[in-house]
Amino acid sequence: MTTNRGRKALLLALSATAVAGVALAGPAGAAGPATDSGLAWGACAPSVRPLPGQECATLSVPLDYADPEGERIGLAVSRLPSTRPEARRGVLMVIPGGPGSSGVQRLAQKGAALERETAGAYDLVAFDPRGIGGSAKARCGLDEGDRWMVTLRSWPGGDGGIDANVARSKRIAEACARNGGAMLRGLTTANEVRDLDRLRQALGERKLSAWSVSYGTYAAAAYAEKYPERTDRWVLDSSNDPDPKRVARGWLEGMARGAEDRFPDFAAWAAHPDRAGEGLRLAERPEDVRGRVLALAARLDREPHATVLPGTGTGTGTGTGTGTGSGTGTGTGTPETPGVPLTGAMLLQALQQALYSDAGFPAFARLVADASVPDGKPVLPRELAGAMPDDAAAVTVGVICNDVNWPASVPAYERAVAADRARHPLTAGMPANITPCSFWKGGAVEKPVRITDRGPSNILMIQNLRDPSTPYANGLRMRAALGDRARLVTVDHGGHGVYLGNGNPCGDRAVTRYLTEGVRPTADVLCR
Repeated sequence: MTTNRGRKALLLALSATAVAGVALAGPAGAAGPATDSGLAWGACAPSVRPLPGQECATLSVPLDYADPEGERIGLAVSRLPSTRPEARRGVLMVIPGGPGSSGVQRLAQKGAALERETAGAYDLVAFDPRGIGGSAKARCGLDEGDRWMVTLRSWPGGDGGIDANVARSKRIAEACARNGGAMLRGLTTANEVRDLDRLRQALGERKLSAWSVSYGTYAAAAYAEKYPERTDRWVLDSSNDPDPKRVARGWLEGMARGAEDRFPDFAAWAAHPDRAGEGLRLAERPEDVRGRVLALAARLDREPHATVLPGTGTGTGTGTGTGTGSGTGTGTGTPETPGVPLTGAMLLQALQQALYSDAGFPAFARLVADASVPDGKPVLPRELAGAMPDDAAAVTVGVICNDVNWPASVPAYERAVAADRARHPLTAGMPANITPCSFWKGGAVEKPVRITDRGPSNILMIQNLRDPSTPYANGLRMRAALGDRARLVTVDHGGHGVYLGNGNPCGDRAVTRYLTEGVRPTADVLCR
């Protein structure tokens, strides 16, 4: 863990003047359009909400790469072709987070902004990893009660007990082993890397460039480790610790540190006098907001509060998908439909989601305000208002449990949860708690990859200082693993996801310049 003194020293050492940079790498792809071998491009399904010009196709890959002539599955692929053939230099892969986020949907969401930034330099391409979106699905056959976000994420009981978490984790692992089969066991980062390279081949490209986010940075780093000669301009946005012994488990534990890093941003916002007119001022001083939220969570664990579902009554909802990103939405309608009671765990899960983006602050403040009064009618965030589909739940647990072996000692988890609750009350011990991975049948599918400094120096990292999901201290571990292969752009901002995500011109310019001109900073830099 990075100490405060070490972190301050690092920030002092970073200099924005280093953005002067050096040019790297000439064009990597063919001069003209990709050959698209094996891909039949056509119209995207309406559910994709495609951008003008966005096309979709299906990529056929082996279910099991150890049996390449055996059963095959289809992966949903999408692209926005360059509209300036004379400027085109290759393919830029958009690699989503999660595990559990759709690349096709992310391209639809971010493609227009990315087209403007890259000015026709790339065909923008993305795919839905196995089990996600339009790609082949996995299933575990989980009971509905085991598919809620606050049950798939192991929130301890209000008293800190984990007996219910242990029983649920065993039940989920057994159901996945019974119903998942080869499709579930194929949900691994190693297979995402192989699938990405099959897509490269189908596109007819010698090399790929990439913009990866969150969990996608681990998949992108693993690709660069396995196929370094096939990478061109490689961007890792919001990275986590790649230590092969702590993959996934370390990421989950990092959320406790991330919430502590990020919460002061929300507290300052929620205590600002401007919030008073909106009914969203939670305290007169930022330092008092934390106490109000934690006191409410404790009360809700004792006495859950009645809620209404999104889209009924009047309220605002916020949240993230099974992977990364955030958003807000307001629903108004009658009659009000009762939702499940709001517990302390649900409140803190809603906080975790709200911290992903400043845009999530109003909805969470409204949730706190409405749940603080007996006759309040808090509106549940959509992601907490119902169970996940079974296929989404299967991906949520499948990748992290297949990638690495997890400890199995229940007493060790009990001790870890107790310590984590005391150290990081905003996450109440959830990040240190037991998961289905502790009872996963067969353990890790393959040995986790070790990220090293061997390979071309063509990676640009960008990281927020106050990220609730991939905390800065963990991003520094990815930076250290890559060594001279990478440069790091640190952005003095909060939230999860940096490029084209939080409006920081310095950070956006650094990434755009690298993607379009091949120029990276000469040293790690700080964008204030």
